[in-house]
Amino acid sequence: MTRALELGPGAEFDAIRALVERWGPRATGIGDDAAVLRIARGEALVASVDSFVEGQHFKRDWMSPREIGYKAVVAALSDLAAMAATPLGVLVAFTVPHSWRSVLLDLADGIGDAVELAGAHVVGGNLIDGGELSITTTVLGCAFAPLPRAGARAGDGVYVTGELGGPASAVERLANGRPADAFRERFVKPAPRLAEARWLAEQGAHAAIDISDGLVADLRHIAAASNVSIQIDAAAVPCLRGVAVEVALTGGEEYELVVTSPLDFDRDEFTRRFNVPLTKVGVVGAAGTGVTVRGARVADAPGYDHFST
Repeated sequence: MTRALELGPGAEFDAIRALVERWGPRATGIGDDAAVLRIARGEALVASVDSFVEGQHFKRDWMSPREIGYKAVVAALSDLAAMAATPLGVLVAFTVPHSWRSVLLDLADGIGDAVELAGAHVVGGNLIDGGELSITTTVLGCAFAPLPRAGARAGDGVYVTGELGGPASAVERLANGRPADAFRERFVKPAPRLAEARWLAEQGAHAAIDISDGLVADLRHIAAASNVSIQIDAAAVPCLRGVAVEVALTGGEEYELVVTSPLDFDRDEFTRRFNVPLTKVGVVGAAGTGVTVRGARVADAPGYDHFST
């Protein structure tokens, strides 16, 4: 582990020093102009970036600062999980308005929670002033054989980790001024399925994506990338208790995985290992780019589109 370098004077660098001290061993090598990471020979570098912006992705009165920091990083780490990659390092770029400066270290605690959960380190980033809180996270990982969206083949089964519908149900209640109750934990504390993804890849998964925009919407990305059709059985979709299947099919911010595989996974072994259910919800069909759902009425569910308005 590389210790942080000494930084020069100034309020910005005082804030960085406070962040590094707060993260302790969860941060490494901070202080140079760029991070240096080494990967094993023969493996591929896997990288992704995600932004978490006040007013777009969260409301301050819905989540604590620690929860905001945690979820900002998990959203990016989940992209590594979708590729069955092992996290190496996390870069965090903050835009911090004056009204958020007093809770900067609380945000850092949430980021540290997510990094520690993933077995990674904060290796750098940026800190600036601005009009609204924004946390942009770049994640770096490695994989010998990254799991793509384009690998689904006719005859594959379609499998989902976890139980769906909690985050969307929480948002609906919060938006209407109601307590989120049992659904809130799934909204504010999702888990990136990193180890689960690597196990699924080792067991023969062909394709994967994380469910950030909704099960149907994200399966459409696999169908389009793989030039296949996908059929889903609504009765098989694992719903969190109290959630309608239509919400489970279309709700976003799950950060669960959906994968395709030509072989039936040992789902009991998966649950024993990870304490998370793995459910077969459909099959991959012949050439096409569509997703059909049997047993539920699901209107067009394109998923969240930042440029749709």
